Amino acid sequence: MPRGRAVAGARAALNGLNGLNGLNGLGLRWKIAALLAAGCAVVAVAIGLLVHHARLDQVSAGARSGAVAQLVRVRQLYELTGQVDRSDTDSAVDDPALPAGLRRAALAGQRTTYLDMASDDPCVWAARPVGDHPRHVLSVREPLRAQAAEMADFDRRLLISGAVVVGLAALGGAGLSSRLSRELRTAAAIARRISRGDLDARIDHPRPPGVRHGRDEVAELATAVDTMAASLQQRLEAEQRFTADVAHELRTPLTGLHTAAELLPAGRPTELVRDRVHALRTLTEDLLEVARLDAEVEKPDLAVHPLGRLVETIAERAGSGSGAGFVARGTDAAYDTFVRTDARRLERILTNLVGNARKHGGDPVEVRVDGAGVVVRDHGPGFPAHLLRDGPRRFQTGARERGQGTGLGLTIAFGQAQVIGARVDLANAADGGAVAVVRLPSA
Repeated sequence: MPRGRAVAGARAALNGLNGLNGLNGLGLRWKIAALLAAGCAVVAVAIGLLVHHARLDQVSAGARSGAVAQLVRVRQLYELTGQVDRSDTDSAVDDPALPAGLRRAALAGQRTTYLDMASDDPCVWAARPVGDHPRHVLSVREPLRAQAAEMADFDRRLLISGAVVVGLAALGGAGLSSRLSRELRTAAAIARRISRGDLDARIDHPRPPGVRHGRDEVAELATAVDTMAASLQQRLEAEQRFTADVAHELRTPLTGLHTAAELLPAGRPTELVRDRVHALRTLTEDLLEVARLDAEVEKPDLAVHPLGRLVETIAERAGSGSGAGFVARGTDAAYDTFVRTDARRLERILTNLVGNARKHGGDPVEVRVDGAGVVVRDHGPGFPAHLLRDGPRRFQTGARERGQGTGLGLTIAFGQAQVIGARVDLANAADGGAVAVVRLPSA
């Protein structure tokens, strides 16, 4: 393959890839319309070329026949008079403008024609030999300007017709695919709602599979998404019921166990028993709280509070003497910021964040107000990568040792923040340590 042809082929392939990349950026509706229009364009071009060549062959055959007939008449007159009549046609003997190939064919004893439709002056030639020694060439030339103009007008009409067909095909494809695109967008929107936790969302396609003959892939997709959502909802509800039932069933025996532990004589074994009973009661209460958050039955008691004073009180209750400190960014800014929140639930959030920082981080643990947000920071190893990537998971902590936590503290903090309309963001400080920011809605 010549190098120039290879380069041209590579460029054509690259242009094709760029066209596909541009097509991939379109929606399904416009993809279908574009593909249908492209298919119709290919068909229109193929049909147009066939019709063009058929019409060109018809015009060429008529022009050649007319030139041959004229050549016969001119030859008869030439044999009778020895002259060429140029009154009504462009005929001559040994015409210098005669194409060389036609001249050679005539001198070889052939009667042939030559058609030229591509030049600025389209015409048809007919020639044959006359005389014996030396032989001469009698030729006839007829202009084809009218035929060329007719072909040009015919090609224009073919182009216009093809463009109209392609446009109608594109509009028809867009119209036919609009419903399909709308149904797929609806399915995608419902799937996003389900992924955000709205397990009651359903597509409810009007044509479920089996209602009509044939296969409706969109209806099958909608049914599959609805079935998946229903199955997921049932499993999550079963898990929530199980968690709540276990917590409720454990609560009564734990209360008795706690009472019995308080009656034990003082000593190291008693302290160990009381500590484990306290841990079990805390876990039970956390499970009940998680169950209530999952059931979305928690109702916040919202009120306007000065954020600085509220956070200072919460930090003191969390045990500021054990390493936690309260730092406000500008006293006036901290105490002049008012937020609308539930003080009890905010205290629950900050207590869990401070407790998590003390358990898994390093001293000192700082609690400070930054605008309408509260920052809890420690100076430990920071949050693990999976926690920053996936968020908190129940019964999964960053500690490798067993017995170092249940992983419910951050889960409860995130759940309570959602109840009061706040948001918890987790990050690691550049100089080390974990940073949790509770962003509250301003009053």
